[in-house]
Amino acid sequence: MTEILIRNADVVVTMNATRQELTTTDLHLKDGFVHCIGNGLSAPNAQVIEARGCVVTPGLVNTHHHLYQTLTRAVPGGQDALLFGWLKTLYPIWSRFGPDEMFTSAQVGLAELALSGCTMTSDHLYLYPNGSRLDDTIAAAGDVGLRFHPTRGAMSIGESSGGLPPDSLVEKERAILDDMIRVVDRFHDPRPGAMVRVGLAPCSPFSVSRELMRDAALLARDKGVMLHTHLAENDEDIAYSLAQFGCRPGQYAEDLGWTGADVWHAHCVKLDGSEIDLFARSGTGVAHCPCSNCRLGSGIAPVRAMRDRGVKVALGVDGSASNDAGNLIAEVRMAMLLQRVAKGADAMSAREVLEIATLGGAQVLGRGDLGSLEPGKRADLAIWDMSGIEAAGSWDPVAALVLCGPTRVKGLVVEGREVVRDGQMVTLDLPRVLERQRQLAGRLAGG
Repeated sequence: MTEILIRNADVVVTMNATRQELTTTDLHLKDGFVHCIGNGLSAPNAQVIEARGCVVTPGLVNTHHHLYQTLTRAVPGGQDALLFGWLKTLYPIWSRFGPDEMFTSAQVGLAELALSGCTMTSDHLYLYPNGSRLDDTIAAAGDVGLRFHPTRGAMSIGESSGGLPPDSLVEKERAILDDMIRVVDRFHDPRPGAMVRVGLAPCSPFSVSRELMRDAALLARDKGVMLHTHLAENDEDIAYSLAQFGCRPGQYAEDLGWTGADVWHAHCVKLDGSEIDLFARSGTGVAHCPCSNCRLGSGIAPVRAMRDRGVKVALGVDGSASNDAGNLIAEVRMAMLLQRVAKGADAMSAREVLEIATLGGAQVLGRGDLGSLEPGKRADLAIWDMSGIEAAGSWDPVAALVLCGPTRVKGLVVEGREVVRDGQMVTLDLPRVLERQRQLAGRLAGG
């Protein structure tokens, strides 16, 4: 494997046990690992990356996304709708997708994440029209070079049975479970350093049956993979749960086996105190999606209360049809600002939210091999050039990264390999991919 020597970084944010921040520091990356960190390191065979004027952080981790939605940004009719109305607008468009749309939109979404400092991302793909498969997005991640945790999502209750999605987008539950087994057996890698791990992710309590939720949980435990779904996203979500199930979402999740260290739920905007305690007690994780929650008017998730009670919290950009961006470092700033709006200016610091975005994401996804920069951890990191206009005049470069910017990396390394160099993707021809994206979006918009 290629060796890399990152030299003369102004600050290395380690996120180690004591949260050290090292100044004027080198990092030697070898065989996919952080080999050593120190001053004046020598590595005669290494490629050298000059990091003077830069802050180096662990790679950011994105724990909730719908990559296919990069083809449906700013869609008329869905721009000002709440969650359920927004879904009703977009489902008919998504039903026209096929494998090419899934692959290309994933390439674009993954590249956008990479340029914003993300080295590992999950993806929640819950619809498979016209021959699409989870394989399409996994292939895209292989091209881009990000560490990937795709989830085999599903919808099984269509409009004719009282669900939200059109009948054309739902699947038979036996077929769903069979394909879950197929993708886990084919792609899931449980080893440390894995580039691909697969999770199981029925879309939401309002699009699948109670039986599928329970069966997916049993299957996940049998296969040793993680579980993911949307939960307690907004007031409509709570009302649906109370009307259909006679309980709040947290109780519904617990009853069906959807709590534990191998589970993480997206949004959780409307969790109450008892549900927060349940998640803390059971080790259940949360993917907080601040920008999407704002865009859809869902509310401010109680992240301060979750953190104070010991809930594992990470960040997610959510889908690009509801954000509409996929910039993870922008999500970091928004997460901090929303807690301050809700709880006061001292509710969350820049360093705490940066920890949530790095180590927090690794913990939620069960990746003890990632999330910090220390010898023996995987070599996943972001290099941020602080010499530009965004941070000009800043006194504290680590806080400035969150408070000021930049919002695009100078360099990104995943498993010891460069993905971004000098602000540009090096693993794929991004202009060509964007042109294909524009063609596909134009075709969808034209009906």
